[in-house]
Amino acid sequence: MTMFDIAVIGAGLAGLHCSKLLASRGLRVALIDRKRSVADNVQTTGIFVRKTWEDFALPAEQLGAPIRRVTLYSPARRAMTLEADHDEFRVGRMQWIYLWMLEQCSRAGVVWMPSTRIDSLDDVPARFVIGADGARSLVARELGLDQNREMLVGLEEVVASRGSEPELHCYLDPQLAPGYIAWVCDDGEESHIGVAGYRGAFDPAASLKQFRASIGETRKPIERRGGLIPVGGILRRIANERGLLIGDAAGAVSPLTAGGLDAALRLSEFAANVAASYLESGDPRVLRDYTGDAFRTRFIARKWMRRVMRVASNRPVMELACAMLRTPPLRAFAAHVFFSRGSFPDPPVFQWGTGASPVRTGGGACPPLRM
Repeated sequence: MTMFDIAVIGAGLAGLHCSKLLASRGLRVALIDRKRSVADNVQTTGIFVRKTWEDFALPAEQLGAPIRRVTLYSPARRAMTLEADHDEFRVGRMQWIYLWMLEQCSRAGVVWMPSTRIDSLDDVPARFVIGADGARSLVARELGLDQNREMLVGLEEVVASRGSEPELHCYLDPQLAPGYIAWVCDDGEESHIGVAGYRGAFDPAASLKQFRASIGETRKPIERRGGLIPVGGILRRIANERGLLIGDAAGAVSPLTAGGLDAALRLSEFAANVAASYLESGDPRVLRDYTGDAFRTRFIARKWMRRVMRVASNRPVMELACAMLRTPPLRAFAAHVFFSRGSFPDPPVFQWGTGASPVRTGGGACPPLRM
């Protein structure tokens, strides 16, 4: 059996991006997934924020029309509309984006191993393992790294758009979506209709059915998506001498908005630099900087707001909170949450020098988190 330098477990956005970067550095990389195709069983709506499509090379033809308008609804369906000065969101056609990224991986020399189930890392023929295997990561468990504890479960259906103006509709209702939101994201071509909340606090399928009925939605679904969303913030211990974690496996998701695509790409670039430098130098000190502690301080405010959302478990409390959002200061805050320029904190630019410690360039003040 071929021995690889690195095995990346999980072929989502994080795993695909990290694999390509590692292979581009001349490393022998295996990308392993139990799915037959990267286009199977997509679990994310695919909302990309402006900073992501500006900073990363994504196929523009696979990004939907830009969205500037967000409408928030209280439990009583009182609406508050926010509109940005710039294009802020685009919904990716994730199946095609994943296939495009897999092609980039193949060109870089990545060995694609689909339909491969991993029960133990002892069976993985690689010097180093990268876990991109989702919120309930086998790699994290096998390596003895931190694991996600606080998670939402989401379920959505994709339908053909009625040709509406692109808009994101967010419904705050603790009965339909305890601890999070129900949503309709329509970019004029596709409409994503979904609910998410804390596991054990609701029945996602029943809530989605109820939500669709409440908004008069009768269109036949083209696709159904669902999965777990970690919202406890990035984990502390995400690397050791056997491997490291990226994406949802590392908890790299905004605790408040549950957005994780931007984080998946940024953390994957940092991980690729660290992993390659570690294998090239053989010095375990390289791994010290790959820790959630480098990012957790930027999650503090969002984690506190996540706790508020969790305890706002009845409609009168949520209705009052929505009424307060209509005041000018809190309305401005809501606009900041949706439209601020920041995203997942930019990791430091990491280069392993010839001395005994890493050389850092750039990586100044981290921007605030955003959806």
